[in-house]
Amino acid sequence: MDSTILASPLASSYHYRLGVGLMPSRNKAHRLWTALVVHRFALLAVVDATAWGSGLLTGVLLRFDLDPDRADVTGIVRVVTLAAAVQLVAGVQQGLYLGRWRLGSFDEVRAMTLSVVVTAAALLAVNGSTRWIPLRAMLMGVFVTLVLMAGSRYSWRLSIERRRRPDAGIATRILVFGAGEGGSQILTAMLSDPHSPYLPVVLADDDLRKTHLRLRGVPVGGTRHDIAALAAQHRCEALLIAVPSADAALVREISELGRAAGLAVRVLPPVRELFDDAIELTDIRPLTETDLLGRREIDTDVGAIASYLQDRRVLVTGAGGSIGSELCRQIMRFDPARLVMVDRDESALHAVQLSIDGRALLEDPDLVVADLRDRPRMVDIFATVRPQVVFHAAALKHLPLLELHPAEGVKTNVIATATLLEVSLEHGVERFVNISTDKAADPCSILGYTKRITERLTAAAARGQAAYMSVRFGNVLGSRGSVLTTFRAQIAAGGPVTVTHPDVTRYFMTVEEAVQLVIQAGAIGGEGDVLVLDMGEPVRIADVARQLVDQVDRPVEITFTGLRLNEKLHEHLLGDQEWGDVRGHPLIRHVAVPPLETYLLDRLDPDDAGSLARALAEVATWPPADHPAAGHLS
Repeated sequence: MDSTILASPLASSYHYRLGVGLMPSRNKAHRLWTALVVHRFALLAVVDATAWGSGLLTGVLLRFDLDPDRADVTGIVRVVTLAAAVQLVAGVQQGLYLGRWRLGSFDEVRAMTLSVVVTAAALLAVNGSTRWIPLRAMLMGVFVTLVLMAGSRYSWRLSIERRRRPDAGIATRILVFGAGEGGSQILTAMLSDPHSPYLPVVLADDDLRKTHLRLRGVPVGGTRHDIAALAAQHRCEALLIAVPSADAALVREISELGRAAGLAVRVLPPVRELFDDAIELTDIRPLTETDLLGRREIDTDVGAIASYLQDRRVLVTGAGGSIGSELCRQIMRFDPARLVMVDRDESALHAVQLSIDGRALLEDPDLVVADLRDRPRMVDIFATVRPQVVFHAAALKHLPLLELHPAEGVKTNVIATATLLEVSLEHGVERFVNISTDKAADPCSILGYTKRITERLTAAAARGQAAYMSVRFGNVLGSRGSVLTTFRAQIAAGGPVTVTHPDVTRYFMTVEEAVQLVIQAGAIGGEGDVLVLDMGEPVRIADVARQLVDQVDRPVEITFTGLRLNEKLHEHLLGDQEWGDVRGHPLIRHVAVPPLETYLLDRLDPDDAGSLARALAEVATWPPADHPAAGHLS
């Protein structure tokens, strides 16, 4: 075949609609196949004309009890000729022979049926006066023709799909968990690409109604509890979790079952990471920490968020950190009048500007290098910017370091926050969101005490300023210095992976999820409340370590080092004396906290290292139970 035909736009269009790609013509059989593909629309017209001839002839023979001598050959020739001509015109009008529909698709079947109906109507009209063939013969012939036309397309498409299947001798035999829309799409993608690294051989799904279902010829063999048996029966080497809507708990359970069966585990990303509804081979990837710990769809009230961010001047402290930088990226989606990003780390500001603008010339006046401890500098920034909304994400957060250096925690987490609240009130900030932590619930560490104090300071500032609030949540996946970052580094170094205690548990949430809820909380919170984010069920850190270790090919040891000073075995989002009610969002609880007067901060002397920890505990829990104001404030 002439190479210009294969390179022509028309040929490319044919192949695109047919769902096949052009491959080098290595032999005569392949060249013949390529020729059929390129000229399939002309060939389909011939096939349809032949179907009409075969169908009408069959109808006549059936009408005359298979006795050909009773048939009017001339009449048959005339009616077949007319049928072929009308079918060609109707088929072109319906796009059958113009490459409008994908071969064997529902759209093509509908167009084919309409063209047959039009042709049959024309035949009945003409044959009614000419009586070329009996009416019953014509009706039977139309039915046979429709079956032949549909059958030819089905057979052709089946042949194409078989040619497009990956090589069973090379591709990895994979068990797919999930026979829903995600499973169906990824099966089609795998079975439509001869270069696919995966060959799906069996499905598993917990929906018992799908027990006898087959997708693209691949059977549903059982539920999650049958994964090991199915893997052995079908000689599977890998498991694909094809449920984009799966939460982290389901992913963890299925992945554990897969690894127990000796399978390499792969996953489709959650819905929010898919660029469109189509799922492709490139979407298949290994498990990540997010899959294991933080897969949830967050339903946010975009209108409520936009109402307080759009066309407003917004300031974010700690803008270069994990939470702060994601806050800036998400806030920009709501078109603020100005977004001022404050951090004392100039490299972090460079990174956040690069992530937002795609370039980082550091010439933007909205990038502000400043230390929150410097009150005159804060006053100057607020007087210049006049922010209407403030997100306070700056803090020292590493528990063990703050145990060693409590004075730094007091200066940054407590005094700087008190300063920021005072300056915000002085300059008319309408909405203030303080980022807190689950360690503020029944605190027992320096970090917990300092963050509990900031919650109470925010509550005190909220008097007369209804939209001042704190947001409390647990560990954030991907944040700098997180336990998962440490695990990855230890695994890359060959181990050991260090875990403090076999039973220690923590809450986890992705930074995107956490920030979505923080912004949502800013829309519904106020009156000094602490808004506590629902983080799902706590996860055992030892289990996470084992899952990460199981993903590498070499053995890595896990060792237990013991809980660190003032570290809790189990974190809690609510203190023993706290209770929360859900108001504006199902994943956000409102918790009232007692306000703390700023004069009590005079008890905190950063230079008195010996008594600072005790003073922090006293201020964080003030007043004591025997104090006259205890009942009023608690």
